Amino acid sequence: MPGRQELPSTVARSPRKAQRTWIKAHDSAVETYGEGERAHRTAYSALKHGFEKVGDHWEAKQEKGPSDPRAERGTPARGQTAGGVDANASKQHLYDIAKRLGVTGRSRMSKDELVDAIQRANDRETARARS
Repeated sequence: MPGRQELPSTVARSPRKAQRTWIKAHDSAVETYGEGERAHRTAYSALKHGFEKVGDHWEAKQEKGPSDPRAERGTPARGQTAGGVDANASKQHLYDIAKRLGVTGRSRMSKDELVDAIQRANDRETARARS
């Protein structure tokens, strides 16, 4: 099925470039691997290289590159990721994102705690946007 019809809601609420990135990667992965979970993981992997999830949508990153240690491996395999949070970004950047999302206690959090808190805030915002 073409990527445009499979477009996740968070990507649909994102800039056109993010949508095009996801669609092209998805369609290419479908040709290579067939329809299914692997095509979606591949599309998200490509998206996370240039975009990060902020709330209920994706925004362009300041610098392209892998978003977390798992993404650095390059193979879109199963396992834990940072859920679209750019875990390789600076602590200040993560703090600024947490501030935008209204994360409380952010000034006392470590970088890893900020990543987890942003991921939870993103999940809440996505659930709110879907309802």
